[in-house]
Amino acid sequence: MDVRFLGIAELVEAPSAAVVVDVMRAFTVAPWVFAQGAEKIVLAESLDEALALKARHADWVALKDGPPSVGFDAVNSPGLLQSVDLGGRTVVQKTSAGTVGALAVKEASLVLCASFVVAEATARLLQIRECGSVTFVVTGDEGRADEDLACAQYIAKRATGAGADAAEFLRRAGESRAAAELTQGVRQGAHPDDVALCLELDRFPFAVVASLEDSLMVLRPCVVPP
Repeated sequence: MDVRFLGIAELVEAPSAAVVVDVMRAFTVAPWVFAQGAEKIVLAESLDEALALKARHADWVALKDGPPSVGFDAVNSPGLLQSVDLGGRTVVQKTSAGTVGALAVKEASLVLCASFVVAEATARLLQIRECGSVTFVVTGDEGRADEDLACAQYIAKRATGAGADAAEFLRRAGESRAAAELTQGVRQGAHPDDVALCLELDRFPFAVVASLEDSLMVLRPCVVPP
């Protein structure tokens, strides 16, 4: 497996397979959304598009970064989502990094949205699909976010069959700038448990697959056999 690690701005063409990594917090939140019962997630290009989609579908749930905002039902926090019942709902997600990264590779033949909570399932799905070349998109901090790079490197090692001790990769993520900003309350719309929830390795047994459906980028869970 040929592996590359790129920031969003470094993407010059659609890769054959892409793993878009946003640990803190978009693609930790997405698995939690499915764990809370949601049917699918629709990625919005902008806040205005998110609100427009919700306006056309009254039963959809709109979710964004930052503090609560008029028109939005939830914020991009796994801790705050733990008490939300999303049974059968469609969630519209717009964040500053993760959703942007996924939309940037929407033409790829396979797009997975990943974080530590779905790391093993993501690696196994790459193996099952026999991907010869995989581009890991490091979404945070213009491609320099160490929590995203650490997670991407860990998944890559698992997918290529290389032995990998998760502890070092989790340590790097826990010491990242994003983790510090969440812990210190710099980022709004956060819960005290967010960092810990973002560092829960393999909490969920499914990968998150993104694909185009009627021109919309839609995320769905894909259970991967052990």
